[in-house]
Amino acid sequence: MTASSQTTTADAQRLSEALDWLIRLEDADEDTRRAFEAWLQASQENERAYRRASQLWGSPLLDVAAEGLQHQANHRHRQRRRLARRAAASAAGLLIAVAAVLQSDIPQRLQADHVTSVGQRQQLQLADGSRVLLNTDTALASRMDDYRRTTRLLYGEAYFDVAHDRSRPFEVDAGPVQVSVRGTAFAVRYLNEEAEVSVERGEVDLRTRRNDSSVVLGAGDSIRVGPDGFGTRTHTASSQPHLAWVQGRLVFDNCPLGEVLAELRRYYPGWIISTDERLAGLNVTGNYRLDDPLGAMRSLAQVTSSRLHELPHVLILD
Repeated sequence: MTASSQTTTADAQRLSEALDWLIRLEDADEDTRRAFEAWLQASQENERAYRRASQLWGSPLLDVAAEGLQHQANHRHRQRRRLARRAAASAAGLLIAVAAVLQSDIPQRLQADHVTSVGQRQQLQLADGSRVLLNTDTALASRMDDYRRTTRLLYGEAYFDVAHDRSRPFEVDAGPVQVSVRGTAFAVRYLNEEAEVSVERGEVDLRTRRNDSSVVLGAGDSIRVGPDGFGTRTHTASSQPHLAWVQGRLVFDNCPLGEVLAELRRYYPGWIISTDERLAGLNVTGNYRLDDPLGAMRSLAQVTSSRLHELPHVLILD
């Protein structure tokens, strides 16, 4: 952990205090304002921290990052976004916990048989012998009978190693797409109304819900499916970055930093904020551990010559 990649503990504490003052001053009485002035004048370091906090508070990127807990972000209400922004700015654990509850997809979770939290993965074995690996922040429902094997990915990401059964196809419903197989291995990702299917081995049949069009994917193929139908099929002969998470890794090859941070937010139980818009388009390459998003952020700070401020439940890259 180098001085160039993060502030000292004292600097981080002052920045956290300054962010708290920004919130308290929104509805401050005279006593609060006097206490703030005393804190501000206590040291030049406090004054510098407050200026820095004001820049973070005014940054348009804070709203983006504070939506936090990435799935279904476009369905959240403004009131929830405001609470999430305050939680990120104050770095208060209680507010973050409340924001997490408010932003959770309670209806989907009630329908699910299996749910993972942010940063958690879970291995399952279904009644037919098929194995499923749930990725971070995922909800899955399943139903098995004598005629069909059906699962529904309510949100998140899952890897399926399907037990072969000629008499009963194995189906996965994920938003705009239905996947049907009899025995193969593939992954499905469903976030923000878009699904992505990546095949490791065998073949899978895909059908869209909107216009009932279909596509067959083979080993190494991937395709995205949105509300308007299929995207462009891609093929990778070697191990796919799309499936690296199954091995506990996150792999990025010349990927814009903005997209890398968006992916890391799915695994970090807090908020990741970038205050420099110029960093978003900077392409990076890396191979990181899924269970160590903080380590990935420290590495990214080094390779991009930026600084990482580590606050409770909040990482700020600038």
